[in-house]
Amino acid sequence: MEVKLEQKDAADWSYRGEGAANIVLAYTGSSPSFIGKVMRITKKARNGSSPKRDSNPSVLTEQERLLWRDVEELVASPTKEIAEQIYTQLVMSPLLGSKHVDAGMRVPVKRDFLECVEKNVIKQRPAWRVDVSVVDLERDSVIIMSDHSLFPGGVLKDGPCISVEIKPKCGFLPSSKFIAERNFVKRSATRFQMHQVLKLREQEISELSEYDPLDLFSGSKERIHKAIKDLYTTPQNNFRVFLNGSLILGGLGGGIKRTDAVAGKAFEDVLEGIILAENGLRTTSFIQLVAEAVYCSRVLDGLLEVQKLDNFDIEGAIHAYYNVVCQPCAVCQQLDEARPPHRCSSLHSIHIVESLKIVRDYLIAATAKDCSLMISFRPMKDGAIGSPNNHVYLQSTNQSFNYKVLFL
Repeated sequence: MEVKLEQKDAADWSYRGEGAANIVLAYTGSSPSFIGKVMRITKKARNGSSPKRDSNPSVLTEQERLLWRDVEELVASPTKEIAEQIYTQLVMSPLLGSKHVDAGMRVPVKRDFLECVEKNVIKQRPAWRVDVSVVDLERDSVIIMSDHSLFPGGVLKDGPCISVEIKPKCGFLPSSKFIAERNFVKRSATRFQMHQVLKLREQEISELSEYDPLDLFSGSKERIHKAIKDLYTTPQNNFRVFLNGSLILGGLGGGIKRTDAVAGKAFEDVLEGIILAENGLRTTSFIQLVAEAVYCSRVLDGLLEVQKLDNFDIEGAIHAYYNVVCQPCAVCQQLDEARPPHRCSSLHSIHIVESLKIVRDYLIAATAKDCSLMISFRPMKDGAIGSPNNHVYLQSTNQSFNYKVLFL
């Protein structure tokens, strides 16, 4: 894609949503090169600065280059955008399956394009996001990838496309022997549930989500159905639905607290003609459809396997980290020196190669715990035959749907 985006192109990109690190824009213009595409723009902390370049051609630190030394292209990355793309392509994609991961492509941009985009989207961004982050104007490229809320590649001639984006979060309870007794709650409450309590205490949310990640990752059809229903009931920032690329349920960047009667009625109405059920039953059937696709695809089995690369928990991995950066362990220094050697002290006598593996696996698992899952559906025409690997049958409406699954 031989093009460099500039100020005049900014009007063709509309706000789709954002996470902690990036803003996502959808293309609304007429250029064949970008139809059916979305853009990911890097953010930085408000009043923060972009990392300064040093004499080393790699954007990675010395310790990071050591950590990823087996991935030569990643070690040699000159910019953050290139490093992120290569990390997705060469580290995460082989673990999650290349057909389920889109690394995208880098496209150069001018500063005036980023400045104009920032002005265009500021009113659509959640206020609390605006308070803490801005577009990083020092970046010279963005990531362009297919809009996976469409099916496929932005082509709608074969019928409507309805997509659901789920943030599954961590799907297991840690059992590491390095978890301190005072943190024993980790063994019985998920990371998501603990974060919910923290967010409630800090008034970021007004009520706890009904969603439990352990249900979604359980492999049980009944529990998966409960998880999707709970996500629909309390979407927050973990559940969104799109119709032909346009958001029809959930929030853009900040999420919505609960699907009330008004939002539920509007969603039920939008499903007319797509989910062939009677009025009042379409949402129920849609939830069944999503649950069936999650269950049949078994795609979360692979995600859970990658998440479980973190088998030391942060309370163990932090000691390996201090080995890698060659610094005295701050965690150990906080412990009472008069006490007998604690269980983590053994981690400081392991070989550097083992320390590197522990930290690397922890970081890969952290990526898997915070990715999104996009499932897109398209109703199959009567008599159409689909592959058993990419279509699902909705018994309640006697409909079949093609579907595709992707990790973001």
